[in-house]
Amino acid sequence: MPGRAVEIALLDWGGAGPLALLHHANGFCKGVLGLLAEGLRPHYRVVAMDARGHGDSSRPPGDGAYHWDNFGRDALAVARVLAAEHGGRVGLGLGHSFGGAALLDAASREPQLFERLALIDPVVPPDGDSAPTPERLARTHALIQGARRRREHWANRDEALAGWASRPIFAAFRPEALALYALDGLCPSAGGGVELKCPGAVEAAVFENAGRSEVVERVVGLGTPTLWLWAQHGDFERARYKALAATMKDARVVTLDAGHLVAMEQPERVLEALREAGVLG
Repeated sequence: MPGRAVEIALLDWGGAGPLALLHHANGFCKGVLGLLAEGLRPHYRVVAMDARGHGDSSRPPGDGAYHWDNFGRDALAVARVLAAEHGGRVGLGLGHSFGGAALLDAASREPQLFERLALIDPVVPPDGDSAPTPERLARTHALIQGARRRREHWANRDEALAGWASRPIFAAFRPEALALYALDGLCPSAGGGVELKCPGAVEAAVFENAGRSEVVERVVGLGTPTLWLWAQHGDFERARYKALAATMKDARVVTLDAGHLVAMEQPERVLEALREAGVLG
């Protein structure tokens, strides 16, 4: 991206209408949002991005490169370039988990660039005056350790798919979403076989850098219409979303009867919520 010293990969899912910019969760890639893209395509021109260190985007060295402010600035840079090619604005910024945080950060820096936001169970960093709770610190530590232990190499995509299918984290994934992850999230390994495009070290660095952020202060008074989609069986508190939405001019929280990975497990629930909110016309 111009001035960002990083290359961001995009996947154009096609479609007609205003631009929709999609951002995935930590450790995943642009391709896993394909089922959502399919539902959005009749209403939007859908483009998904890979965060730095993920998918086909470049992998800058050093843990500091994965501070969350960088992801927000990357998303903003992408939005500026794409908006210039699609009528001057992003019609919909849709992000899942830390992807939701990145797009919220981008919109808080340049609100006029985004017509609306849809945040799927987004990770919201503590504000500058709040320390993480012991429970959150323990959860983050577990995520970091899990990422560092992540298996990264398989003989082929079929072996990777078979292994993932046996893991609890992927148990509820739609088969199509898991296949998209294997297609877009793996690449040939120099030593033979295939490997993750986003290694565990990068995923861990993202979790490690999920500390304080000024985004909470910047969204106060934000006028971009924002839909907060809270996963009822996820890891976050609805009250936190409600409190943040209340500081914005046009935001509301909708409950999804789903877990945190709803974008890949039950994409139809996300699309239904978007439809009921008028996001899909």
